[in-house]
Amino acid sequence: MARDRLRVVGPGSVIAMTDALKVNGVVLPSGERRDLYVVDGHLTYEPVADSELVAEGWIVAGLVDAHCHVGLDEHGPVPDQESEQQALLDRDAGTLLIRDAGSAADTRWIDDRDDLPRIIRAGRHLARPRRYIRNYAHEIEPEQLPAYVAQEAQRGDGWVKLVGDWIDRDAADLAPCWPLDALRAAVDTAHAHGARVTAHCFGEESLPDLFEAGIDCIEHGTGLTPPLIEQMVSRGIALVPTVRQLENFPDYAAAGEARFPAYAARMRELFERRRETLQAAYDAGVAMYAGTDAGGVLPHGLIAEEVQHLAAVGMSAQDALGAASWRARPWLGRPGGNLDEGDPADFVVYDSNPLDDLAVLNHPKRIVLRGNVVT
Repeated sequence: MARDRLRVVGPGSVIAMTDALKVNGVVLPSGERRDLYVVDGHLTYEPVADSELVAEGWIVAGLVDAHCHVGLDEHGPVPDQESEQQALLDRDAGTLLIRDAGSAADTRWIDDRDDLPRIIRAGRHLARPRRYIRNYAHEIEPEQLPAYVAQEAQRGDGWVKLVGDWIDRDAADLAPCWPLDALRAAVDTAHAHGARVTAHCFGEESLPDLFEAGIDCIEHGTGLTPPLIEQMVSRGIALVPTVRQLENFPDYAAAGEARFPAYAARMRELFERRRETLQAAYDAGVAMYAGTDAGGVLPHGLIAEEVQHLAAVGMSAQDALGAASWRARPWLGRPGGNLDEGDPADFVVYDSNPLDDLAVLNHPKRIVLRGNVVT
């Protein structure tokens, strides 16, 4: 039996550590039954003598939340203690890799914590003045956009987040935030700094210019039409639909009804056709990934629910789970999607096959993060 050592690495978090761990089970998506060993934080399939068997079941690469705001609540940045609790909620749901799609908080300290998920940051949102949620974004004018993109690309981990559209008080409706020339300069600047660009987009009108500018990803995407979906496929633009967030559109419509009736009507219309829109994108071959949009009005720890929502809009169970695991990791440039030899030991074990019933994701049996069993 391997020697056990216990150490507390954070408030309320205990990591069980051994010289070597062993997990036996069916590795998804291959479906092959294997023995996995964890040594020095990495995976090996070479048998390790005296390793400790810590779990048996169905083994999935650590889940990925590709749209999550650690460090934010509905009012803006939060203290580190609250950021920690957000990250723990995500971790305990099986989310071991997060693309933090815009945060005004500095969460670099999380990288030094063995018990918290790995985070890929997109810097702070970039928006027009009074055209986004208060305290979230750098609120700037179009001529300032390239300089701020360069700044956030350097602060982030390979992504920059734009607000593509939001309610325009003069138009009393959703409207694009940026002219095409500013978007072209912004995307070119991000790419020159080795970063990709994504954008919050509810409506249709902002999408053609974003596509023309060479954007890499769209968040939400409820304004997509068949011609725009064709462009996404041909240009290789990804979509993170945040399906659970779309359920809040009727509430947003009701909140804006008195002052902005056109906006309210638009949000209801986008809500009514959301499933048709996302089904069409999936059927056409748009690369779609799971994101909960936690950190605003939504709580953390919803990745299992988001995967089930993806299946509800027409994705196969394999593609829906892959969108939050083995397909998402290579898209984000991180190893470990197929749990190959030498990969980081970040994975989740379940009692039964989640591809037979995605509700299994609600109940992780064992979570291994950075080579440690998280309990």
